[in-house]
Amino acid sequence: MVSGNEKRVLPLAQNDGTLDSGHARLNELGYKQELKRDLSVLSNFAFSFSIISVLTGVTTLYNNGLRFGGPVSLIYGWFMACSFSMLVALSMAEICSSYPTSGGLYYWSAKLAGPKWAPFASWITGWFNIVGQWAVTTSVDFSLAQLIQVIILLSTGGKNGGGYEASKYLVIVLHGIVLLLHAIINSLPISWLSFFGRLAAAWNIVGVFVLMILIPFVATERASAKFVFTHFNTDNGQGIGDTVYIFVLGLLMTQYTITGYDASAHMTEETKNADKNGPRGIISSVGISIIVGFCYVVGITFAVTNIPFLLDANNDSGGYAIAEIFYQAFKSRYGSGVGGIICVGVVAVAIFFCGMSSVTSNSRMAYAFSRDGAMPCSSLWHKVNKQEVPINAVWLSALISFCMALTSLGSIVAFNAMVSIATIGLYISYALPIFFRITLARKSFVPGPFNLGRYGILVGWIAVTWVAIISVLFSLPVAYPITIETLNYTPVAVGGLFILIVSSWVLRARHWFRGPLTNIDP
Repeated sequence: MVSGNEKRVLPLAQNDGTLDSGHARLNELGYKQELKRDLSVLSNFAFSFSIISVLTGVTTLYNNGLRFGGPVSLIYGWFMACSFSMLVALSMAEICSSYPTSGGLYYWSAKLAGPKWAPFASWITGWFNIVGQWAVTTSVDFSLAQLIQVIILLSTGGKNGGGYEASKYLVIVLHGIVLLLHAIINSLPISWLSFFGRLAAAWNIVGVFVLMILIPFVATERASAKFVFTHFNTDNGQGIGDTVYIFVLGLLMTQYTITGYDASAHMTEETKNADKNGPRGIISSVGISIIVGFCYVVGITFAVTNIPFLLDANNDSGGYAIAEIFYQAFKSRYGSGVGGIICVGVVAVAIFFCGMSSVTSNSRMAYAFSRDGAMPCSSLWHKVNKQEVPINAVWLSALISFCMALTSLGSIVAFNAMVSIATIGLYISYALPIFFRITLARKSFVPGPFNLGRYGILVGWIAVTWVAIISVLFSLPVAYPITIETLNYTPVAVGGLFILIVSSWVLRARHWFRGPLTNIDP
């Protein structure tokens, strides 16, 4: 092992054409090919697209969008947040093209920050990214457990019909079962994961268009176009009346949804021609998610006629807005909500696929980070099995995500901070390498096949500024007066994570961590 700062790389000239460009570039960067390089650009795209999963993000936080601004926040907030997210994705894609490695973002930071800052830059980026990814898996799979609880409730008569309401302990058990299934699936060879990834992408696209057309059609009462595109809901019941403040809080749904596309970067060591197909996976997953997600938001919002009723914890679904929309649409027309329960099941399958792909991304990040000695017991987590799968990293990711969900037993408010860590934590890890690229590496950055040319610096600055803005916005109070029950734990969670990362660096890691390590002998 040698420091990534030492010039021990395999010259590109040694590639006689038998290696694909991603494999050759990986060797140039100083790494052996240990994972099976079998993913096409479609499969790479599918992993990010299924993690973004508009059915997951929109369904999970639709209540938040309805409460803070309603249709105006949902529709116009979607365009606003998505536009800036695409700029972040473009900047990441440019860097990914130059450095197509599983370590992705923390490796990029090390290379772009320069020899002096490389260890600390990669340390803070890597830990924000991996903890953010664990938080994504936790929030996604816990959301699925909650949705399964709603399906059980509706299937047994609904809240007003004496339906069965699962306890918080049963929800945790369901969460654990889902994680177990995800770990088992991720233990399969990459060819199987590729198949499930493509299936997940297809399910999300087809599911969105079926639901966006079916639900408004089935509903006996539909909102007018004027309501969908102009109604601004200020009746949030949280003591917040300022319209700008309300609109800002409503952006969380969109920003949370368009998250996780770094999976395309983490899967590059398993992707053919990754220096080209990795960036394509990032950009296409975000672009198609923006279009598909907008269609879903508009279609479902046309079925919204009574916002207070949908958010009422005493309705049949217990206040789960989209589930209530599905259930009431079929019940009002056919006298039975069975069709709505089936629709909720369609969403549940999409969320299941989202969590599956999230564990895949988690494990590849843990594999790469431990390969460079950054994690406790690193030698254990970067081992691969006979199927060339980082099996230990897979089960580690599932275990940590289960442990993080245990916070819900103490306080569901504290657990909601997981969504904030997943959103802000990940976006901070996205912004750090971009920041280093436009500052410390402004003149030394060598672009890959995909690059933004002279616009790279401008796009990068806008992307970094946007991340800084949302980091502040999503840390603002979401209810007044502020009490222990209404406190926004985001700054506590993200700030606590920052303190832990920096403290561990100052006290210990700075003495031994040297950033990415190459593993090709000269």
